[in-house]
Amino acid sequence: MLVLATALVWVAVLAMTWRRTAHELSELLDAHLAQTATVLAAQTGHDDDDFTIDPVLHKYQAKVAFQIWHEKELVGKSARAPDQLLMPLGMSGFMDQTISGQHWRVFATQGHESDVWVMVAEQSAARREILMAGLQSAVGPVLIGLPVLALLIGWLVMRALAPLRLLGHTVATRHAQALQPIRADVSGMSEVQPLVQALNQLFAQVQTHIESERRFTADAAHELRTPIAAIRMQAQVVQGASNEDERTQALQAVLRGCDRATHLVAQLLDLARLDAQSMGDALAPVDVMEPTRQVLAELIPQALQQGGCIDLLGPDRLLLRTDAVRVAVVLRNLVDNALRYSGTSPQVQVRWQALPAMLEVQDAGPGMSQSQIQRLGDRFFRADSSREGSGLGWSIIARIAQREGLQVQVDQSPQLGGLRVRLTWPDQAHA
Repeated sequence: MLVLATALVWVAVLAMTWRRTAHELSELLDAHLAQTATVLAAQTGHDDDDFTIDPVLHKYQAKVAFQIWHEKELVGKSARAPDQLLMPLGMSGFMDQTISGQHWRVFATQGHESDVWVMVAEQSAARREILMAGLQSAVGPVLIGLPVLALLIGWLVMRALAPLRLLGHTVATRHAQALQPIRADVSGMSEVQPLVQALNQLFAQVQTHIESERRFTADAAHELRTPIAAIRMQAQVVQGASNEDERTQALQAVLRGCDRATHLVAQLLDLARLDAQSMGDALAPVDVMEPTRQVLAELIPQALQQGGCIDLLGPDRLLLRTDAVRVAVVLRNLVDNALRYSGTSPQVQVRWQALPAMLEVQDAGPGMSQSQIQRLGDRFFRADSSREGSGLGWSIIARIAQREGLQVQVDQSPQLGGLRVRLTWPDQAHA
């Protein structure tokens, strides 16, 4: 493609140079004819002028001729000029004529007197020789230089692309599972080091994603095994139950196991979606009070069933540059954990404030020790292993906090005595 483009440019430049040079040389030769005719016309008023003297002073002089006509008679001419009219009398300017089989370029002009005509002609063959000689001088360097330049450009391009071809071969021959970085300091690939760095970053991201997928699969399989085994065991109890009470208790245990498995699957899906999302997404302002009310409306029946309550404090409307789905996921996990670990009659308080933008959730539960707080966010970690739960809630919260750059503070609630969690959003001045 590069060679074809270079060839087309070369032909175009050559054609334009040829045409322009031919035009300029033709104009120059015509000017010489006109100048000669003007000089002769200026001399026609002298009676002693002798126009028959025609010494040979140049190799092209034999190809040039002139005639002087007075009262329709030829009164003077060059030695090699024909006797016939070079151009019809009364016509001035340039004309191409053929006389006795010879082609002439003729210029005619009126002399000093109105009945005097001066004609100067040049053989077309001589003009072509002059034109060819001039074109060879003008176009020759272009004719030779452009191909040489094209070859030089091609060689330079091939040499410049050699590291890229080497890099392409290196990537093409890598195994699909090979995600180790490419070395840019070998085989002369330093010219494409920015591309190598970008590829290495991509490999690192793919490696992280694959490891996350593997960890997620292993964790999901491990955690799902427990509720499924419990459901199977309780189902076997139902099959072998000898009375209605035993069967009812076993069925209730089956339902609790199904609920636990459903909750776990929902959390695993939330975590998988968060791992697959890109960081640094541009977020539009949303009213966080709307998803807050929706989440609490879903969890209030659970709190009432346990004999507790959930209080919501905050403005009627609060705009933040965040994602409404992430806010709902964070809030659902925080309140769900508070309800699960508060025992009977749980008290949970949810509070939003604008400056700084902050979400606060506190409960009246047993709280957590400092060592337990430090482990929050580890997948499948539970502060109280005797209680039902997957331990994924805090992992999801930590992941969302990382995505949106939230500051997370966990300590003891000064009002309710249990756990207090504060999530502070970055500067929201433009929300």
